Amino acid sequence: MESSQSSESFCASRLSLARKRRGLSIAALSRTSGISTRSLTNYEGGHAPPSPDAVRRLAENLGFPQAFFFAGEIDEITPESASFRALSKMSAPRRDEATSAGRLAIEINDWIEQRFTLPTADVPRLERIGQGPAAAATVVRERWQLGEQPISNMVHMLEAHGVRVFTLPAVLEIVDGFSLWWEGTPYVFLNPRKSGERGRFDAAHELGHLVMHADSDLPAGREGEADANRFAASILMPEASVRAAGLQHATVDRILDAKRRWSVAAMALTHRLHELELLTDWEYQSRCRQLSQRGYRSQEHGGIQRESSQLLGKVFRSLRANDRSPQDIADGVRITLDELNAFVFGLVPTSVEGGSDRRAPIKSADLRLVPTLPQRG
Repeated sequence: MESSQSSESFCASRLSLARKRRGLSIAALSRTSGISTRSLTNYEGGHAPPSPDAVRRLAENLGFPQAFFFAGEIDEITPESASFRALSKMSAPRRDEATSAGRLAIEINDWIEQRFTLPTADVPRLERIGQGPAAAATVVRERWQLGEQPISNMVHMLEAHGVRVFTLPAVLEIVDGFSLWWEGTPYVFLNPRKSGERGRFDAAHELGHLVMHADSDLPAGREGEADANRFAASILMPEASVRAAGLQHATVDRILDAKRRWSVAAMALTHRLHELELLTDWEYQSRCRQLSQRGYRSQEHGGIQRESSQLLGKVFRSLRANDRSPQDIADGVRITLDELNAFVFGLVPTSVEGGSDRRAPIKSADLRLVPTLPQRG
């Protein structure tokens, strides 16, 4: 490690990224590390490199291997390039924490792409065409040949069409998710602590941002968030399919039964029925009140299992087949194994400890994952 670092320079941008990833200000890092704020400011500004002892203390306090800080300068994700839900309610430090986490996930993806052939991006960018949310959802369904059928697995579908999907670390529980285009590749970052139904809606919501707001230099704002919600409802619950289900004036019990068809939250289906004028204003308010009384505003009773990544599961299985492990990814990106696991749907323990893969494969998506890893001799 020391010999490797001796031939590499300390990277100021990586210190800034690591500090933001932990949600720390320079003053807070100074208190925990015992390094003065002036020195930390100089380190991050590239005005002076830290001593070996300072590097050790920074690594210990930030939870990164020392090698992380010598892996080359790294560009950060700007707040303007990412679409966040409820951005106005998010503090700048928490937003920076989320974007720095996303940047590490991009590093993980880069490591994987150098060794595997992944699906190319097939996500239409429709902002300049002026498509409304419902029309944009129709374009995506037609382009991906989805017809009017329910989407069996939203994460698998995104991955099959070239979207890189990662999870957000537990400390970012306040963040529902966000998305962005990075060097021509679409990314979606999801909160894995949401219910299965709400996770599917979040994934569809972020797809809406990728499709409708890709060319914007500004955050989507309240109107953009509403459009992404309408896109999500339209792609998860196609109008023709919902109308054909006979749900006009549907009771709460009928809604709870019907929501299983599209694997959506009861409140989401209720809102969709009202949007399509299958429920009157009074019926909509009444159903929402009844669902809230039954506890469906905050959770889905007897809900579906949270969706996971098929692509990352294939990567880990291929690594094992080549006498490698997720630790190779962590070492390559120069992060800890726990840090890696926070971004990959918690798949590392499953892939390391063995056993059969219990996640049902998606039959309609050939991910064409072709390993280029040489076998170890």
